Amino acid sequence: MGRIKTILTKRVSNKIFKTHAEDLKEDFDQNKPVVSSVASIKSKKLRNTIVGYVTRLKKSQEKY
Repeated sequence: MGRIKTILTKRVSNKIFKTHAEDLKEDFDQNKPVVSSVASIKSKKLRNTIVGYVTRLKKSQEKY
């Protein structure tokens, strides 16, 4: 089992994923600059959590 994501993380990640799905890749390091340019997140830990969740969404989208 993984970690439980907060509502803030899921809400921001889903919004970024819906609006910028074509810019996102399946790689965490390639998604970091995309998320940083789209959203102004001051906390490095929160940014990385959001990028990780967006990457997970992208990977699960590719399967179907």
